[in-house]
Amino acid sequence: MSADAGLVVIGASHAGHQIAVAARQAGYAEPIILLSDEDALPYQRPPLSKAYMMGKVDADGLIFRSREFFQDQDIDLRLGVSVAGIDREAKEVRCADGSVLPYTLLAIATGTRVRPLPVPGAHLDGVHYIRTLSDIDRIMAELEAVQNVVVIGGGFIGLEGAAALRQMGKEVAVVELADRFMARGVGVTVSSFFANHHREQGVDVYLQTGVSELTGEGGKVAGVSLSNGEVLKADLVIAGIGVIANQELAVEAGLDCDDGILVDENARTSDPSIFGAGDVTRFNSRFAPMSLRLESVQNATDQARAAGAAIAGAAKPYDSAPWFWSDQFDLKLQMTGITSGHDKEVMRGEPSAEGFSVFYFKGDTWLGTDTVNRPSDHISSRRLLDMGYALSAEEAADETLALKDVLKQARKAS
Repeated sequence: MSADAGLVVIGASHAGHQIAVAARQAGYAEPIILLSDEDALPYQRPPLSKAYMMGKVDADGLIFRSREFFQDQDIDLRLGVSVAGIDREAKEVRCADGSVLPYTLLAIATGTRVRPLPVPGAHLDGVHYIRTLSDIDRIMAELEAVQNVVVIGGGFIGLEGAAALRQMGKEVAVVELADRFMARGVGVTVSSFFANHHREQGVDVYLQTGVSELTGEGGKVAGVSLSNGEVLKADLVIAGIGVIANQELAVEAGLDCDDGILVDENARTSDPSIFGAGDVTRFNSRFAPMSLRLESVQNATDQARAAGAAIAGAAKPYDSAPWFWSDQFDLKLQMTGITSGHDKEVMRGEPSAEGFSVFYFKGDTWLGTDTVNRPSDHISSRRLLDMGYALSAEEAADETLALKDVLKQARKAS
């Protein structure tokens, strides 16, 4: 191994760049090489389907840190570099260009990739996915000539894209195979509210509807054939049907994986010299009975900070309550906790654009909260979950009892 081998980080999005920065700021003094297979400086992904697509933020506004920042932190950022393999015995990273990088410690933050649409016609021009900056640039390059858009998939990304495009004056339809929107992430009340809001904004909503084929003219998409026999006109199609963990490098290297690289509370893999963070990892959490693979900025950032601390020998285990958000039209949906498996919803307020909150319980156990345009309830819920506070259904339902006051009392009692 080279005498100057230090930390190599594979992937430079939310988790990867944060690992490098956190390790350096925690006191790691050895060389750090940060590898990105994209040519752009590390950038934020959430605005891509919203503010960036709508022209409210330019590419420079997405960038996490300037190149000068990485230079000042003595982080060797290398763009446009793909990794072909990891040799754990030799402690080397093999790059696609033939170069070999020795490492003492390695971090994998390879994230996810979009799940391809498995129907005839998916190869046609005008069929797009939302994942990278270049994905959105390709969509934006076509928009002037587009009037009819079909979004396949009623998850967060699809609905954000649908909302942005509708606000830009496009005719938009959303096709979802499940019986409700965002079924993996929110409860029935929130799903129904968002479906109705999209309809009110002029979006055509198709639930419990599959896509059988994309049809084209001259090699370009022109229509979407639905399982109910209807054909939707489409100048542009966006597919948002989920993602796949980029765990192949880890699998080939012999690390323990299960739809994600398995890591502990310090983001360490089954190899003590290799760490992982972000969407590509799976881990145990006190907030869920099963292991989790979370696709969220919060998880990527907090887990990466835990990895950086452990790399620097100053372990700070990752134990934060999960939280997520989605901006659609004039609605800010904020979620905290893992609420799948709940058997009761408790409301604060009535579903409306003015704001409401839904608290989820399994038996008497509070699992988490979804809020719409109620940021105070969201922040208090996050902090109460972090504390392990056992919020009751009665407290959740009592509009006269501000959650911030519950939080104050809980802090005094702790």
